[in-house]
Amino acid sequence: MLRKSYPYYLANEAAYANTELEVIDKYTGKVATRVAMADDATIDHAIDQGVAALEPMRAMKAYERQAVLQHCVARFTERAAELAESLCIEAGKPIKDSRGEVTRLIDTFRLAAEESVRQVGEVMPLDVSARAASYTGMWKRVPIGLCSFISPFNFPLNLAAHKVAPALAVGCPFVLKPASLTPIGALIIGEVLAETSLPKGAFSILPCRRDGARLFTEDERFKLLSFTGSPGVGWDLKARAGKKKVVLELGGNAAVIVDETADLEDAIERVIFGAFYQSGQSCISVQRILVHRSVYDAFKAGLVQRTKALQSGNPMDEKTFIGPMISEKEAERLDGWIHSAVEAGAKILCGGGREGAMVEATLVEGVPRNEPLRNEEAFGPVALLSAFDDFDDALREVNDSAFGLQAGVFTRDIYRAHRAWDVLEVGGVLIGEVPSWRVDHMPYGGVKDSGLGREGIRWAMEDMTEPRLFVLRTPEKKQ
Repeated sequence: MLRKSYPYYLANEAAYANTELEVIDKYTGKVATRVAMADDATIDHAIDQGVAALEPMRAMKAYERQAVLQHCVARFTERAAELAESLCIEAGKPIKDSRGEVTRLIDTFRLAAEESVRQVGEVMPLDVSARAASYTGMWKRVPIGLCSFISPFNFPLNLAAHKVAPALAVGCPFVLKPASLTPIGALIIGEVLAETSLPKGAFSILPCRRDGARLFTEDERFKLLSFTGSPGVGWDLKARAGKKKVVLELGGNAAVIVDETADLEDAIERVIFGAFYQSGQSCISVQRILVHRSVYDAFKAGLVQRTKALQSGNPMDEKTFIGPMISEKEAERLDGWIHSAVEAGAKILCGGGREGAMVEATLVEGVPRNEPLRNEEAFGPVALLSAFDDFDDALREVNDSAFGLQAGVFTRDIYRAHRAWDVLEVGGVLIGEVPSWRVDHMPYGGVKDSGLGREGIRWAMEDMTEPRLFVLRTPEKKQ
């Protein structure tokens, strides 16, 4: 069970505050717990302490950073049931999905522990012409400095881990703002980090309101801002971030193509998962499903049948597949989009109902091109079906989006698979799989409105470091 209240972490130490943030049980709508909430003065102090920790963090040996990460792996494993339960309550995530996210949290820290001792540079010959005959070069990567992290509500553990673990691996101090709707998981990460020998000021984890987070973006003492969240907020933060490096992992409108060569049963099973796992609240959730006309009716019938069989309800129930959306406000927004599409001529194949924050798993076909359900990020349990006749037309349809995070293609034609990889304007193309699949060490991120830069341990470590060149001149011996 959740505790009555949780502290924030300021310069490695737990602290309570006069102001608290209520954390709501997303299924019952009742207050589940409270967490300490940071004000501007606290955030400013955390930044000061992070700057003071720069040199001690840089001085840590690789094996010392690895030991911190390994400690986290061990403690998260010991506390896996607690982490899953807290995630289920604060995010409304079905318990099976919650356990899966805890597994990914552990994987992410384990991968970071492995990579922490693999940071390499290289010798770079400079004698490319006679004028450089006496020169040799080498380069290595060094920590970029203090990092600002802002993590989202939908993966409160794993997406915080994708910022925290690489920073620890390279030796960057950080200040993390977890989502105010789901702060508990990040605070438990802080509790575990506080057990380690990290230098004072190495980390602060500070829940605060969005309107109180100005320093996370604008303060010039930060050298990198890593934000995961909505496109509107992300691009606004980038515009206000000043000279610091910015990494954005934003929204999506993910599509999947099913051609006539695909194994339909397999494709249906994966699309069900991709569209509706954790109630569709993933930026790579399947939103648009393009199916070849020759197999469209068979695919639709199978998909509708499987969607109707999904169980909704209490996320703590082992049988629940669809839990509540993060808030009733978000459920109302999605419900409005669905009914706007219907009024414009679309047809609901199944679902379409809403009760409070619970939205039924919904399939819609014939959504007009100008509807928000077709063009924006739905971020809920709804998917759109349409038919295509030509594979290249399907590729163009996928690209007809402001977003470009990942795309899935079900085909057994290797030439089509390679063409999709060449043509699709996305960060990742998955063949025989939905775009909703991710392993935590692969380069992950998008193009267009979906973001800037890549996550994945090694890729994030590169963003959190800078190359530093060393040039050695060997004077020629005089005769």
